[in-house]
Amino acid sequence: MTTKSDFTPQEWEQVLEGPPSAGMIVITAQRGGTLRETVSMAKAYAEARQSHGQSELLDEIVAAKPEIDHTRYGSVQELKDRSLGHLRDAVALLAAKAEPQELEEYRSFVVTLARRVAEAHREGGRGDDAVSESERSAIAEIERALGNSSAD
Repeated sequence: MTTKSDFTPQEWEQVLEGPPSAGMIVITAQRGGTLRETVSMAKAYAEARQSHGQSELLDEIVAAKPEIDHTRYGSVQELKDRSLGHLRDAVALLAAKAEPQELEEYRSFVVTLARRVAEAHREGGRGDDAVSESERSAIAEIERALGNSSAD
Protein backbone atom coordinates (compact mmCIF):
# COMPACT_ATOMS: atom_id res chain seq x y z
CA MET A 1 0.00 0.00 0.00
CA THR A 2 1.34 3.42 -0.99
CA THR A 3 1.36 6.33 1.45
CA LYS A 4 2.53 9.93 1.60
CA SER A 5 5.88 8.74 2.98
CA ASP A 6 6.64 7.08 -0.38
CA PHE A 7 6.94 10.53 -2.00
CA THR A 8 9.31 13.44 -1.59
CA PRO A 9 7.63 16.65 -0.37
CA GLN A 10 7.73 18.05 -3.93
CA GLU A 11 6.25 14.88 -5.40
CA TRP A 12 3.50 14.83 -2.78
CA GLU A 13 2.65 18.43 -3.63
CA GLN A 14 2.27 17.40 -7.28
CA VAL A 15 -0.09 14.58 -6.32
CA LEU A 16 -2.14 16.94 -4.15
CA GLU A 17 -2.36 19.60 -6.90
CA GLY A 18 -4.10 17.25 -9.33
CA PRO A 19 -7.68 17.20 -7.99
CA PRO A 20 -8.08 20.95 -7.34
CA SER A 21 -6.40 21.62 -10.70
CA ALA A 22 -9.14 19.56 -12.38
CA GLY A 23 -11.75 21.52 -10.46
CA MET A 24 -10.26 24.83 -11.61
CA ILE A 25 -10.25 23.68 -15.24
CA VAL A 26 -13.99 23.04 -15.01
CA ILE A 27 -14.71 26.21 -13.01
CA THR A 28 -13.00 28.37 -15.64
CA ALA A 29 -14.58 26.51 -18.58
CA GLN A 30 -17.89 28.34 -18.16
CA ARG A 31 -18.67 31.77 -16.78
CA GLY A 32 -20.80 32.01 -13.65
CA GLY A 33 -21.43 29.69 -10.74
CA THR A 34 -17.90 30.01 -9.34
CA LEU A 35 -18.98 30.02 -5.70
CA ARG A 36 -21.27 27.01 -6.11
CA GLU A 37 -18.62 25.15 -8.07
CA THR A 38 -15.94 25.86 -5.46
CA VAL A 39 -18.24 24.63 -2.69
CA SER A 40 -18.97 21.48 -4.70
CA MET A 41 -15.23 20.79 -4.91
CA ALA A 42 -14.99 20.97 -1.11
CA LYS A 43 -18.01 18.67 -0.83
CA ALA A 44 -16.36 16.11 -3.13
CA TYR A 45 -13.40 16.04 -0.74
CA ALA A 46 -15.72 15.69 2.26
CA GLU A 47 -17.57 12.79 0.66
CA ALA A 48 -14.30 11.07 -0.20
CA ARG A 49 -13.24 11.47 3.44
CA GLN A 50 -16.42 9.60 4.46
CA SER A 51 -15.20 6.61 2.44
CA HIS A 52 -12.20 6.52 4.75
CA GLY A 53 -10.31 3.25 4.87
CA GLN A 54 -10.88 2.00 1.34
CA SER A 55 -7.55 3.41 0.14
CA GLU A 56 -4.83 4.72 2.45
CA LEU A 57 -3.33 6.79 -0.36
CA LEU A 58 -6.66 8.42 -1.27
CA ASP A 59 -7.39 8.96 2.43
CA GLU A 60 -4.16 10.95 2.76
CA ILE A 61 -4.90 12.93 -0.41
CA VAL A 62 -8.41 13.96 0.62
CA ALA A 63 -7.28 14.70 4.19
CA ALA A 64 -5.30 17.64 2.80
CA LYS A 65 -7.16 20.88 2.16
CA PRO A 66 -7.54 21.38 -1.61
CA GLU A 67 -5.43 24.37 -2.59
CA ILE A 68 -4.53 26.05 -5.83
CA ASP A 69 -3.25 29.55 -6.37
CA HIS A 70 -5.20 30.60 -9.45
CA THR A 71 -3.73 34.11 -9.22
CA ARG A 72 -0.30 32.89 -10.33
CA TYR A 73 -1.54 32.38 -13.89
CA GLY A 74 -1.73 35.17 -16.44
CA SER A 75 -4.76 33.80 -18.28
CA VAL A 76 -7.42 31.13 -18.17
CA GLN A 77 -5.56 29.29 -20.94
CA GLU A 78 -2.33 29.30 -18.91
CA LEU A 79 -4.23 27.99 -15.87
CA LYS A 80 -5.76 25.23 -18.00
CA ASP A 81 -2.46 24.25 -19.63
CA ARG A 82 -0.56 24.17 -16.34
CA SER A 83 -3.40 22.34 -14.57
CA LEU A 84 -3.47 19.64 -17.24
CA GLY A 85 0.29 19.39 -16.76
CA HIS A 86 -0.24 18.95 -12.99
CA LEU A 87 -2.60 16.07 -13.73
CA ARG A 88 -0.16 14.39 -16.14
CA ASP A 89 2.69 14.80 -13.63
CA ALA A 90 0.61 13.38 -10.78
CA VAL A 91 -0.43 10.35 -12.86
CA ALA A 92 3.18 9.71 -13.89
CA LEU A 93 4.29 9.80 -10.25
CA LEU A 94 1.49 7.51 -9.15
CA ALA A 95 2.13 5.13 -12.04
CA ALA A 96 5.74 4.85 -10.87
CA LYS A 97 5.11 4.59 -7.13
CA ALA A 98 1.56 3.44 -6.42
CA GLU A 99 -0.34 0.22 -6.98
CA PRO A 100 -2.42 0.11 -10.18
CA GLN A 101 -5.64 0.10 -8.13
CA GLU A 102 -4.52 3.21 -6.24
CA LEU A 103 -3.83 4.98 -9.53
CA GLU A 104 -7.32 4.09 -10.76
CA GLU A 105 -8.85 5.33 -7.49
CA TYR A 106 -7.01 8.64 -7.92
CA ARG A 107 -8.19 8.98 -11.51
CA SER A 108 -11.75 8.16 -10.46
CA PHE A 109 -11.68 10.71 -7.64
CA VAL A 110 -10.39 13.45 -9.96
CA VAL A 111 -13.03 12.76 -12.63
CA THR A 112 -15.80 12.52 -10.03
CA LEU A 113 -14.68 15.85 -8.57
CA ALA A 114 -14.62 17.47 -12.04
CA ARG A 115 -18.11 16.20 -12.84
CA ARG A 116 -19.43 17.34 -9.49
CA VAL A 117 -18.03 20.82 -10.10
CA ALA A 118 -19.58 20.92 -13.58
CA GLU A 119 -22.99 19.91 -12.27
CA ALA A 120 -22.90 22.53 -9.50
CA HIS A 121 -23.65 25.40 -11.90
CA ARG A 122 -26.94 24.46 -13.49
CA GLU A 123 -27.09 25.26 -17.18
CA GLY A 124 -30.84 24.72 -17.27
CA GLY A 125 -31.26 21.00 -16.64
CA ARG A 126 -30.27 18.11 -14.44
CA GLY A 127 -27.35 15.67 -14.69
CA ASP A 128 -25.68 15.83 -18.12
CA ASP A 129 -28.26 18.43 -19.20
CA ALA A 130 -26.98 20.72 -16.44
CA VAL A 131 -23.43 20.64 -17.80
CA SER A 132 -22.41 23.04 -20.56
CA GLU A 133 -20.60 21.90 -23.68
CA SER A 134 -17.47 23.75 -22.55
CA GLU A 135 -17.57 21.93 -19.21
CA ARG A 136 -18.03 18.54 -20.95
CA SER A 137 -15.06 19.40 -23.14
CA ALA A 138 -13.00 20.34 -20.07
CA ILE A 139 -13.85 17.01 -18.41
CA ALA A 140 -12.81 15.14 -21.57
CA GLU A 141 -9.46 16.98 -21.52
CA ILE A 142 -9.03 16.08 -17.85
CA GLU A 143 -9.73 12.42 -18.63
CA ARG A 144 -7.17 12.47 -21.44
CA ALA A 145 -4.56 14.06 -19.14
CA LEU A 146 -5.27 11.32 -16.59
CA GLY A 147 -4.82 8.66 -19.25
CA ASN A 148 -8.41 7.42 -18.89
CA SER A 149 -9.29 5.14 -21.76
CA SER A 150 -12.93 6.32 -21.70
CA ALA A 151 -11.80 9.71 -23.06
CA ASP A 152 -10.07 8.25 -26.11
